[in-house]
Amino acid sequence: MLLNVIISLLNVIISLKPEVVNSSIPINYENIKAVLSDMFSAGTDTSSSTIDWAMAELIRNPDVMARAQAEVREIFKGRQVIEETDLQKLKYLKLVIKETLRMHTPVPLLPRASRKDCEINGYFIPANAKVFVNAWEMCRDPKYWTNPESFVPERFENNGMDFTGNHFEYLPFGSGRRMYPGMTFGIAGVELPLAQLLYNFDWNLLEGIHRDNLDMTENSGITASRKEDLFVVATPMIHDFSY
Repeated sequence: MLLNVIISLLNVIISLKPEVVNSSIPINYENIKAVLSDMFSAGTDTSSSTIDWAMAELIRNPDVMARAQAEVREIFKGRQVIEETDLQKLKYLKLVIKETLRMHTPVPLLPRASRKDCEINGYFIPANAKVFVNAWEMCRDPKYWTNPESFVPERFENNGMDFTGNHFEYLPFGSGRRMYPGMTFGIAGVELPLAQLLYNFDWNLLEGIHRDNLDMTENSGITASRKEDLFVVATPMIHDFSY
């Protein structure tokens, strides 16, 4: 999916090149390479990090893991392949992903710049000041969330809250005109691999490691990935494809 998007973008850029060759920001091979590099990093690092966190939280919460696996295996019973068009049926898995994005916001600090002088809650912010929105803290603020440090996907059931930027206590993709434009693409890049992992394998920690002792420290950087790698044992699920 990502490769197809990048190929389409590359075709558009190349087709525009003759029109902007004399532009103040020319499109040359170095600029094209930089754009494609950004596409790969933004489209893979955050998605893989979210899948990693989701698997870690599912391992730590066996009841959630059991419910998510039961949903996937019931809906796709007898199927050899899960198609992208089938993902809308996975209601509980979507809640798991929402809760993962709440607890482990892919980009915890959203940098912004003020366009003009303003005052917020008594604080003067000059024009062009760099402002960092702490999305991580907002998603764990006990003023807005019950038991914010607990992984509870059910908190998103029947409350209408989503990550489309309309609820300022939950902004994994930002909000407004600077909201992450690849949100739909990024969610699909998490849903499909995660559904495949839950459908085809049973998961357990290595012998001697208890789920309560699993290291959940976050790495420092633009993307809040896990500091330590997640090592688990995957046992293939034997499916009956005779349906």
